[in-house]
Amino acid sequence: MKKAFTRRRGDKSQQVRLASQIAFGAIAIWVGIQFYFWVRFYETGGASMRVSRPDGVEAWLPIAALMNLKTFLVTHQVPAAHAAGMFMLIAFLAISFLYRKAFCSWICPIGTISEWLWQTGRTFFKRTFTLPRWLDIPLRGLKYILLGLFLYVVLTMSVPEIRAFLTSSYGQVADVKMLNFFREMGEMTAIVLAVLVVASLVIKNPWCRYLCPYGALMGLVALVSLTRIVRNANACIDCAKCAKACPAGLAVDTLLSIRSAECTACMSCVAICPAAGALDLTIGLRRRRAAVPAWAVAAAVAALFCGLVAFARVSGHWHTSLPDTVYFDLIPRASQFVHPR
Repeated sequence: MKKAFTRRRGDKSQQVRLASQIAFGAIAIWVGIQFYFWVRFYETGGASMRVSRPDGVEAWLPIAALMNLKTFLVTHQVPAAHAAGMFMLIAFLAISFLYRKAFCSWICPIGTISEWLWQTGRTFFKRTFTLPRWLDIPLRGLKYILLGLFLYVVLTMSVPEIRAFLTSSYGQVADVKMLNFFREMGEMTAIVLAVLVVASLVIKNPWCRYLCPYGALMGLVALVSLTRIVRNANACIDCAKCAKACPAGLAVDTLLSIRSAECTACMSCVAICPAAGALDLTIGLRRRRAAVPAWAVAAAVAALFCGLVAFARVSGHWHTSLPDTVYFDLIPRASQFVHPR
């Protein structure tokens, strides 16, 4: 006999999340275009259009952000170079503490592209593939190994070493070198990216699930988050739609509470759940938990990100500025600089 239930109605979580993804994606595209023209101005000796440097590009320099965060925690002084990346990292960590790995499913453009790829693949192939557990679990550990290596490098560097690195010729044009990584892409890099794209068409988020050290860091912070998906067994009708919808492949249909570091608070499981009160994203302590609507997640994500950016701007710690003579000298030669260590 089927269990009687009240049907859930009016869930707009995925529409709200899509709006957040598009908004942050548009920011990323705008920053990328502006940064390209900023670099071209110095590469052409001032012959092309001049624009200001978009400091948001430092979101693509997570190692520099970690270095600056360590420097800030040790010295209690905001670093002079690439401080914008540090403030964005702090915002993303705060978001992860509040709403788990919402950074990955609500903000990160790579996560958004990866999600759209497997959704596109499912449209064509009518399904996605799941790796066997004996292979999936070890592969998931790769991103934590990569994170551990990066943390080891940062933690073993002294503050003077960090400052020397970030103010070196390499450190001053690290953002330009990141741009050149894609503009001057080698054959092996192109092959790896192509493999990741193809894999993303048939497997849900392979980069995010197995290789992204940034996501691993957010996941570790999310382990102490007060927010989690909670299932009400009394209201649940055991349809298992939530588990099938979960991009991380979590057993939402059998657990009462999702504490996994893989949960990105995407609310896909909540959106597809047909039974009212059976599944919710909640916040609180033990039994005193309250359901969190999608708009609250979007509002908190926007408030934390914009708030930290605004604080950095107002306090004068957002913009990294070097004399034009330095940029005219270093940017055209950015590809020549090798990592100091």
